[in-house]
This record gives sequence, C-alpha cells and structure tokens, in this order.
Amino acid sequence: MHAVVLVGGFGTRLRPLTEHIPKPMLPVGHVPMIERLIQRLERGGVTCVVLALGFKPEPFVDAFPDGRCGDVELVYAVEPEPLDTGGAIRFAADEAGIDSTFVVANGDVITDLDVAALVTAHRDAAAAATIHLIGVDDPSAYGVVDFHETAPGVGRIEQFVEKPAPGTEPSNLINAGTYVFEPSVLGHIPSGERVSIERSTFPLLVEAGSIYGFATDDYWIDAGVPDLYRAANLDLLGDGRTHDACEAIAADATVDPGATVTNTIVGSGAMIEAGTTVVDSVILPGAFVGARAQVESSLVMGRVEADATVIESIIGADGVVPAGDHLAFDSVPAAE
Repeated sequence: MHAVVLVGGFGTRLRPLTEHIPKPMLPVGHVPMIERLIQRLERGGVTCVVLALGFKPEPFVDAFPDGRCGDVELVYAVEPEPLDTGGAIRFAADEAGIDSTFVVANGDVITDLDVAALVTAHRDAAAAATIHLIGVDDPSAYGVVDFHETAPGVGRIEQFVEKPAPGTEPSNLINAGTYVFEPSVLGHIPSGERVSIERSTFPLLVEAGSIYGFATDDYWIDAGVPDLYRAANLDLLGDGRTHDACEAIAADATVDPGATVTNTIVGSGAMIEAGTTVVDSVILPGAFVGARAQVESSLVMGRVEADATVIESIIGADGVVPAGDHLAFDSVPAAE
C-alpha cells in the first residue's frame, strides 16, 4: 500500500531551527521526525511512501540515498511550484502512479494512531475518504468536523469547518492529519493547480456524503510549533508512548559529570560543560552549552556560552548567546 507524506512546507513556525533543515528532518528523540512517521506507516501496512517535496528536497534524498527507509520504498515527488495540500497530494499520487487505496499523512504529526485500524474502518464504511479525528480543548485552530457516528468512533462527516471562529465550532473533533483515500478522491483535485484539501476537497466530499471520520484518543501532537516540538521530544523519556521511546543523552554526546541535566534530551555530538543546569529542554545535535550556563524550557541548536541564561527560547544553528547574557522568551536566528 502507498502513502503520500506531505513534507513540502517551509517550517516557518519552527524558525530559526528550520533555517537550514526542513522541519520533518528535525530529530524527535534522536531520530528524524520523518523516519518515525515512516516507521508508523510501515506498522500499518504501508510498503511505499511518496514524499511530496517542495522546500529543500536535497536533505531527504541525502538522508535516504538508496531510496529506502527500513523496508519501505521511497519515491520523491518534487513540486515544480507550491501546490498547497490538495495539489501536492494529486501531484505526488500522479508521480507514483497510485491507483488503489492509499494513506496520506502530514509530515509534522506525531501520533500513536494504528494506521491499519484506520484503513480497516475506511474499507468497512465503503468510504471515498476517511479522516483520523482527535478531540482537543481548543479546536478553533484546526479543521473541525461534525459527524454522525454509525459505529464506535466511526461515522459519516456532515460538516467540515477549517479554523472556525472560537465558539462557533461544531464539535471538539479535529482533523488529525492522517487520511485514507480512494483514487476517486483525486478526481476532485485539478491537476497542476494550487488546491487546499481542507478548504476545497473535503467540503466537496461532505456534499457527496462519501467522507467518514475515525475518532480515537491516541497520543497526538502537532510538532510544527516550538512548544509542541519540544514536548514531542520530552514525551519519549516517559512510558506514555505506545511504540516509541529514547535515551535522554545520545551515546556520542558529552555531558560533564558536574552538569545538572533534568528532563532533557541531549543530541548527537552536543556538549554540556561543568556547572551547567539544563531543565525541560532539547539540546539538538552539535549544540554547545558552556560552563555554569542555565537553560530552561528551550530548544538549542547553536551555542550558549559560559554563565549565560536561556529561558523558554530558541537558539538557531548559527545562533550564539554570549557569555553572561540573559535571553528569555525569544529566539536567536541562524546567521544569513
């Protein structure tokens, strides 16, 4: 079975971390986000993943030079111009010659969804499209659905509203970013045109009565924003995930015995010097935290020099917090 994975965005919400690396290539628990996603799709029966690429495709090709991730075949579909979500799906499906039931996944969603169960629910409902749904406290920032449940957690979607005004949401169930499509869905997406699957295609399928929802209470996180990207990493340190976990400190990282590192992931090749306190943070591969520095609830890809303090901030790849400086609720962008 094929899956189309949408990885062509610019990752603007995670800048400056994404100035030099595409968002899906950022690590989650020492493993690139895209690799964890492909592993989940493989567990669900996917044998070929089509990467719908646009922005900086080279890092993906370099990461998987033999065109495989584990036992999954990879196909690279590089858009000639940005085609939005629907246009990207149509382009990728055409490039790969998809002509049977296939999965679609957003590249920045971290979830324990059982993809095989989603596919089974889709086929049992004889749907054209089935969307994974998750209940959230504030659905106004997402695509929200109202659906008529015909079996536990499964039902026909009767309304789909993309990012409704707060207080107008038809339910708390949102589009969780993983779908199963029949090839007939592609007929609702004009070839070579910029089309939003959420704003254009899904409403057409609602009118046709052929789109269903599959609601679960699985672990789910949109890792495309800084706080949630950090949470997606730190959640791997506990036992709350179904399949995934990681060690806090990479084998080739250097952490001085005199440093205090708590609830923090330290990536490959990173260095933390003596007297440092690091709490609730992600120290990304190759980063540096100098002696006696303090880092709290932050994402560090660059350098934090000695005696500096960093609180709820983001340090890009070439960003430097000078010795003794204090940075809070801010970011240090990568150099041009």
